[in-house]
Amino acid sequence: MALLTTTTTARFATITASAAVKQTMARKYSINSLQKPLRRQQQQNIRKSNNINMMQTKRRFISSSALTIEKTTDEGRFTSKPPKEKLQFGITLSDHMLTVEWNKEKGGWGDPKIAPTQNLSISPAASSLHYGLQCFEGMKAYRSLSNDNDDNDLLLFRPDLNMARLQNSMSRLSMPGSDFDSDELIKCIQELVRADERWVPDGEGYSLYVRPTVVATHPFLGLAAPESLLLYVITSPVGPYYKTGFNPIRLTADTKYIRAWPGGTGDCKVGGNYGPTMKAAAEAAERGYSQVLWLFGEEDSITEVGSMNVFFYLQNKDTGRNELVTPPLSRGDILPGVTRASIVELTRSWGEFDVTERTPTMPEICEAAKEGRLIEAFGAGTAAVVTPIEGIQYKGVDIEIKAIGELTQRVWDELTAIQYGKLKGPEGWSVVV
Repeated sequence: MALLTTTTTARFATITASAAVKQTMARKYSINSLQKPLRRQQQQNIRKSNNINMMQTKRRFISSSALTIEKTTDEGRFTSKPPKEKLQFGITLSDHMLTVEWNKEKGGWGDPKIAPTQNLSISPAASSLHYGLQCFEGMKAYRSLSNDNDDNDLLLFRPDLNMARLQNSMSRLSMPGSDFDSDELIKCIQELVRADERWVPDGEGYSLYVRPTVVATHPFLGLAAPESLLLYVITSPVGPYYKTGFNPIRLTADTKYIRAWPGGTGDCKVGGNYGPTMKAAAEAAERGYSQVLWLFGEEDSITEVGSMNVFFYLQNKDTGRNELVTPPLSRGDILPGVTRASIVELTRSWGEFDVTERTPTMPEICEAAKEGRLIEAFGAGTAAVVTPIEGIQYKGVDIEIKAIGELTQRVWDELTAIQYGKLKGPEGWSVVV
């Protein structure tokens, strides 16, 4: 009886253990049956995330290797263009344009395209039309005038500075994609210039103006960072910016308007900086002046002239040395001009006088003129390059300035010689297209 009981107990224990094992296995199977789909979903999500990251990485930057080119078959634009002597700045457009789209849903920058110049199709709700979400650049392609140039090279002047400034402008406007690869966009622009090579006029004073532009195309009336952009580049053959050529201009500082101020957008090339200046310029023209000399603050600090940077060459009252003065970039209300930077670097390399970035005031300029220490003055920018200044109206009085001064002429001669390949400039200044 005891043996039977023991045997029965053992069998029962074995059955119980077996049931427990089965139950455990069932639980494990049940857990696994739940975990496998979860793992599959997790893996799918990871793969999806990786694909998105790969797509974003691939499309994040502008890639010149993805550039496509569609050449125009219409000769009408080229055959109807005016002779170079009759070119007016910014009116005649060349055959082709470069476009690159940025789209949040598509992961960033798309493939760049060169196609025949055409009108844009844009939503009436595009935020660029309502909130000024637009910025641009100005640069030039020159036909080399070098005596050693057998291939008639085309040259870009310091395009890396234009790209850096465009990125800064985009960032200031909260535009996404401002971290594009500058070298890649420059390569695309080089291809555009090659496509319109026959549009580049020859001769000093003539060039192909290149206008990169970024506009927000996001169709949204709310005030927010755009989710879609269009970067496009158009070109235009141009002659001298001013009809008078390299002749002096007269300025007025007597205006109630202010171009820029610290904390604003004066250091960016955005459209909103230029539209409000037109009224002041028109009023100046009515009084017989070419441009406005922009002032800021109670001390009448000088900032810019028209749409150019400004330089004064004078004898410093404290040091007695000759000094080339231009307003500094530190306050954030001065555009970091490419021509400005080039003049500062070029004249400093001569080592013949002091080159200072500080804030001149109109009272200082008036005093220097009265004491015979104001030697000359000029404006500087991509469009006009260098423009001599022969007079400034301030508080109803016209200050006369010698023009064209020797320094102004020398700066013009050396800078344009570098731009046209007649003189070798510092490394990287001239980029062969």
